[in-house]
Amino acid sequence: MEVEKHQRHDSHEDKDAQTVAFIHVSGDITLSVFTVTSKSMTVQWSGHTGASSYKITAIPKNSPEQPVFAQFSGNTVMGSVNSLSPNTVYTMQLEAMDNALNVLSSAETVETTAPDVPRIEQAYSKNSDSVTVEFAEVSGATSYILRAESKTGDFFYETNVTRSPGTVEQLQPYTDYLLSVMSVNSGGRSQPSYPTQARTVVMAPQLNTSSTRNDTIQVNWAPVKHAILYTLCIIQEGSSTRLKLNTTNTSVTFDTLQAGTTYCIKGTAWDSEGRTGDDLTVCQITRPPSPDVTQVQVTQGRSLGIAVYWVSVQGAQNYMVWTSNGQNCSTRNSYCYITPADCGQNHSLSVTAYNQAGPSSPSKPAEYITYPCPPENIWVEEPTASNCSVLWEEVPLVEYYVAFIKRDDGTETSCNTTKATCTFFCMCGYTYLTSVFPYNQAGTSLYAHIRNYTTIPCCPQDVTAQLVSTETLEVMWSPVKGAELYETTAAQTNDVIHCNDTSPVCALSDLRCNTAYSITVTPCSELRGCNRTCTPHKHETAPCAPEILNLTQTSSSTYNVFITTPNSLSTNYTITATGRNSKQTCNTRNNSCELTQLPCGSIYDVEAVATTTVGKSLPGFSKSLETGPCCPTYVNVTQVTQAMTNVTWSPGSGARSYVAALTSPRGHAKCHTLDAHCLMGCITCGTNYSVHLEAISSTGHKSECKYHGFSSSACCPTGVKLYRRTNNSLRVYWRSSGPQDHNHTVELYGTGANYTCIAAAGSMYCDIQEETCGDVYTVVAAPVGQYGIKVTFCQPRTYSVPCPGSNAGMVISRGRRSVK
Repeated sequence: MEVEKHQRHDSHEDKDAQTVAFIHVSGDITLSVFTVTSKSMTVQWSGHTGASSYKITAIPKNSPEQPVFAQFSGNTVMGSVNSLSPNTVYTMQLEAMDNALNVLSSAETVETTAPDVPRIEQAYSKNSDSVTVEFAEVSGATSYILRAESKTGDFFYETNVTRSPGTVEQLQPYTDYLLSVMSVNSGGRSQPSYPTQARTVVMAPQLNTSSTRNDTIQVNWAPVKHAILYTLCIIQEGSSTRLKLNTTNTSVTFDTLQAGTTYCIKGTAWDSEGRTGDDLTVCQITRPPSPDVTQVQVTQGRSLGIAVYWVSVQGAQNYMVWTSNGQNCSTRNSYCYITPADCGQNHSLSVTAYNQAGPSSPSKPAEYITYPCPPENIWVEEPTASNCSVLWEEVPLVEYYVAFIKRDDGTETSCNTTKATCTFFCMCGYTYLTSVFPYNQAGTSLYAHIRNYTTIPCCPQDVTAQLVSTETLEVMWSPVKGAELYETTAAQTNDVIHCNDTSPVCALSDLRCNTAYSITVTPCSELRGCNRTCTPHKHETAPCAPEILNLTQTSSSTYNVFITTPNSLSTNYTITATGRNSKQTCNTRNNSCELTQLPCGSIYDVEAVATTTVGKSLPGFSKSLETGPCCPTYVNVTQVTQAMTNVTWSPGSGARSYVAALTSPRGHAKCHTLDAHCLMGCITCGTNYSVHLEAISSTGHKSECKYHGFSSSACCPTGVKLYRRTNNSLRVYWRSSGPQDHNHTVELYGTGANYTCIAAAGSMYCDIQEETCGDVYTVVAAPVGQYGIKVTFCQPRTYSVPCPGSNAGMVISRGRRSVK
């Protein structure tokens, strides 16, 4: 990497020289213009690998001039082409070449040279901070740059102008500067022109003016550096007459001027070369003349005041009125109001006019007198109820008084008197506003001191009380006049204040039940206190809650309830039994009440409430009542064997277990079960039983249930035997263990034939005609019950009966029971 430094020198101005460093990098060549003047261009480029030299050619466009070129070594990355024409468009071409001058790469760009250097014709200063330069404009320039430099080199400033002449500002007074001009176009700026020297003029004097009288103006200023003479010119505003004055002093006084008139004064300083510097004009007004007071009067309005009128004077911007007692008012008008004014006074006043120069002399004093003052101390007395008097302290210079008494509802009365008192009628609960106006020959005061007097508040007449709970009374009344606060008390609570509130309502809580209270509402006001004469009102609280003492069952669906009676004899008591699906009530004035038609198998909450003309009590503590479980709607008894039965029943509401019993004089059977059926033994055949069922709840409540009786079946015959008779018939014989009041049926089942016969009541045998002998028979003898129903559980016997030659059959099987 190689770096080349290039510096441009100008024959006119060394300050235009520039030094720039570029870095040479390998790759494609890039070309850019770095500096443009009216006769040269400086370009920079990126280096090309293998290049031993570079050639820059400036080819003019749209011009017959010849191209200009410059050649540089292979280590150079920036170079200038000189001897160009001003304000000309050039194509700048760069070629990278090897040692054989073969072109390796090239690049080009288009740029315009700056315009030609302009020429300064003259430079001069009209103001202390600027110099105006006139110069010859050049072709192709779009603008110009004016440059100003101090001869010592500590100041350098440039400014842009569009044409000649141009002005350089921000300079110092009476200072020498070197001035030059440069032309500018799109290509850049030209070289500076040959410099011209010029000096700025002196500053203008800084005039300070004042007017101490209405016919003079004083002017003074600080000495101006390098000034040897000052010129002041004064002219009256609106006039063409001028007065010019030359002086070497720094102060001047102009007199015999008009009062309240504005004068403008222009000041200029001269230097030793006879040049005038800046000029500065200031305007000053003389003080106004004294105004004349034309009228002073006492004004009528919300407060006592003084109205002052005068004649306006020339040049006055505002006026100030002063009174002998130190009050004042200020205005731009020809009148002014002094408020507030003191009553009963005799004073004087004067008016002074003001403008920027200061005040005029005060006007001649004017005298004035004010109205009488109102009484300071006013009060009201009420020796007896509704009989009031307003009183006040006497004030001087009063011929008579007018007292006004206004009630807060708008009613108003008044009285005229030469004394210091006035009587009037006053009602309770009202506020009275009293005021007193004194009169004299000048009139009356426009305001008066107002005193309030409030009578004691009235008692409320529509006090009502109602129960909001059994032991709370809500007391209400209409607001009364004059009351700001209400105290509510009850005599039975030792007159403790239950409410101390601004609202016309009070809740007396935590009272005793079934008690009459004497309630008093006392209105109070902050000014007069409380009215303790109000009549009390009586009201009774709700009855006390009864308590359930005992619950007694008198029948299957009737219960007697015993309660306490804590209230008066005229109290009604209501007992309510609330179940899941029903509710039963009873009423009494005694200590007991009967609840009827309570269904079985139910649970009730029983509570008691007391009722009087005042209201209802709270319900007493409830007790639970459980009725006995319901009996099953049916019971069925079925005989399974001669000594065993199966008892079934429907479920009973509220029952968890059952005790079933069959009872007869010959014995009984019983079972306890959770089911709705029971298998019982120990049954005697041919016996009438009574059927009983006991339903038991989960808490042990029992219900006794009775049903139709049950008769067991007739007894099966015993000692059953089979005989063959001589006539080829078979006889079945038996013994009976019970009454013989029913028929018997006999069935023989053999391998060859089946036989059946019926034995009448009282008979203990039955004959059957045999068709084939020598068979084996199964014999079943059973009684026939009511409705012709045969007993089915009698045991069969099996016999082998041989053919004739043997009287009796031989028992093969006796079933489950042996024959005794």
